[in-house]
Amino acid sequence: MNVKERDSGLTTERRGRVALLRLNRPKARNALNPTLLAALAATIREADEADDVGAIVITGGTDVFSAGADIDALKGIGAADYLHSVNRRAFDTVRATRKPVISGVAGYCLGGGCELALATDIVIAGHNAFFGQPEITIGIIPGAGGTQFWADRAGGGAQAVAALTGAMVDAYAARRMGLVERVVPAESVVDAAIDLAVKLAEHAPLAMLAAKAALRSRWAAPLNACLEQEVSLMAGLLASEDAAEGTRAFIEKRQPRFTGR
Repeated sequence: MNVKERDSGLTTERRGRVALLRLNRPKARNALNPTLLAALAATIREADEADDVGAIVITGGTDVFSAGADIDALKGIGAADYLHSVNRRAFDTVRATRKPVISGVAGYCLGGGCELALATDIVIAGHNAFFGQPEITIGIIPGAGGTQFWADRAGGGAQAVAALTGAMVDAYAARRMGLVERVVPAESVVDAAIDLAVKLAEHAPLAMLAAKAALRSRWAAPLNACLEQEVSLMAGLLASEDAAEGTRAFIEKRQPRFTGR
């Protein structure tokens, strides 16, 4: 791992025709900050354009995928800032990738981390994985697909519970709901994701690109409209007193005192 990778919080390696991207901020439980998200987006774009890459794997390792957005980085971001932030561009890049993207998820996969995993094509979960959208507990909402991706995979009821309660579901419940495609031992989650990616990368490249384009076309237009609305709502909430109080309370490790303003 070189200095640039260490500073970005993202490490990359190649396994044949598979690009392996690993979130690497262990002390922050792989919280997503602008530096990490910018590196992730840039690396995915490079892999998507590379002729010798057939599939992409995103993982956080065997202990934690990502505990969500870095709240310290989120504090102080206004509505206009969020609308043009690197956060949004990074998640758009994942969704727009032409090649198959697999996430190998172990441990906590919350907030922005959950949105990142569900933006990929296939989710392989470790037995210790927990998925959730806890944004409501700090006075905001999911702002990178979390009000839409659950419904696409698990239905509107599961989406409502996730977005309105902030409750977590474990790996096996997520499998039953359709959020993840497979549950494996946590220590095997990265290898399982890579093994599947290797198989996908062996297929005819043009056929794989066409298959993914066809699969995504079923919801691309309406989903994009819903995501635009989600971003606008999230941006408006960031201007509220409750959002400021929620992030302060989270950082100070206390219960928030919301006022509805």
